Amino acid sequence: MRDENCIFCRIAAGEIPSETIYEDDACRVILDLGPASNGHMLILPKDHYADVTELPEEAAAPLLPLAARLGKAAMKGLGCAGFNLVQNNGEAAGQTVRHFHLHVIPRYEGGPAMCAWTPGEQTPEERAAAGKALRENL
Repeated sequence: MRDENCIFCRIAAGEIPSETIYEDDACRVILDLGPASNGHMLILPKDHYADVTELPEEAAAPLLPLAARLGKAAMKGLGCAGFNLVQNNGEAAGQTVRHFHLHVIPRYEGGPAMCAWTPGEQTPEERAAAGKALRENL
């Protein structure tokens, strides 16, 4: 199903022009208009899912192998040294378009720091409480 008001649904359907890298019945891969690096791609399912929590397993299953193929193509074709797979869920996590999408971001030697955080600290009691809350809600 599509959401006619969703820009990513419209791009995935080919209604809005994009630099398409790959397309099949289930998804379209485009170059990001605001790239973090040269070759930054977005994997857009053609069906609308707001985020990963709505994405059915059968729709999710082919996405990781496709992301690996795209990353490999970026290393070979663009000469990047590696790549990040980034997927944001919710505004607090940086999701700006409420349509599931997976970023494939080529990384170049000497390039800017991305997808990094400063490791925090947590007591064993805090870890135990978080673990209990997570297990109870699986």
